[in-house]
Amino acid sequence: MHCPYCGHDDTQVKDSRPSEDGAAIRRRRFCPQCGQRFTTIERVQLRELTVVKADGRRVAFDRDKLARSIRVALRKRPIEDDRIERIVNGIVRHLEASGETEIPSKQVGELVMDTLRDLDPVAYVRFASVYRNFREAKDFEAFIGSLGEGGPADDRAD
Repeated sequence: MHCPYCGHDDTQVKDSRPSEDGAAIRRRRFCPQCGQRFTTIERVQLRELTVVKADGRRVAFDRDKLARSIRVALRKRPIEDDRIERIVNGIVRHLEASGETEIPSKQVGELVMDTLRDLDPVAYVRFASVYRNFREAKDFEAFIGSLGEGGPADDRAD
């Protein structure tokens, strides 16, 4: 592992411990060259995933981007960080277990929508406003109105 401070290529592991859910290992590392300490996180990756965007572009799946988007939707909501981490892990495991290496972006978005719908209605609407590209207040009204009827009013995703 290269040191993020000086680039030295021989850092030492000083401490390793599993994360609370056992899905990752946190390692405290030390660089003998510059003396800096840093943390790395190691996770199991079953396969390389590629996200296929609506316009046909293919990009590498970014777990951190998924986590950021969920955190933005849940900002200032009463949801613990470890719960968010479990949600992200669950979505990633679901995608990896599908057996597919190319995942449509719509599938990722719908998994997040399904999870947030059950977890927090405010976060669900926040995520939907970006995911479904709301442009006007009436888009929010239609979406929120559809919540009482059992589902979103339309499917403009991607």
